[in-house]
Amino acid sequence: MDREPTRDDVDALVGPATPHFAFQLRARVRELVDGLPAEHEVRRYAEAQMRRLDDLGYASSKADEGQRESPERIGWDELPSSAPVDQPLPRRS
Repeated sequence: MDREPTRDDVDALVGPATPHFAFQLRARVRELVDGLPAEHEVRRYAEAQMRRLDDLGYASSKADEGQRESPERIGWDELPSSAPVDQPLPRRS
């Protein structure tokens, strides 16, 4: 990159993230800010977004907005996966 990365550059990568591509996008964000010092504001922002992408990789949806379905809803127990990003599936050891 010819210039220093910005928060907008990080957001451009993270914004369209889905669980299926979260880990690949996390790697791209890491590459984007790799040369920045640890105390750099954009690097700290990117590291927070990488943690969010890591959680998303273990989730079944972003579920950032809107009302959630109640687990008491009829048929909820038949859903194969229901793990929003703020409550991701447990990580394998």
